[in-house]
Amino acid sequence: GRGGRTVTARVHIVMNQQQKTNLRKLYMNKKYKPLDLRRKKTRAMRKALSTKDANRKTLKEIRKRSIYPQRKYALKA
Repeated sequence: GRGGRTVTARVHIVMNQQQKTNLRKLYMNKKYKPLDLRRKKTRAMRKALSTKDANRKTLKEIRKRSIYPQRKYALKA
């Protein structure tokens, strides 16, 4: 009856959880992980550039910044 189904379901849940934790340990320091073990972020967050890439500057931009640094103004009190 119903009791058997819930018991079976409970056993399955525990087995699947164990399997997942073991896989997490296995892939802990690997470069690539299976999709279901990766961080669940929004699609936009996954596709976004990393902060390192977002902050990179082109050579032209670097030269421009060095030629025209940010101006500092001293206000007379």
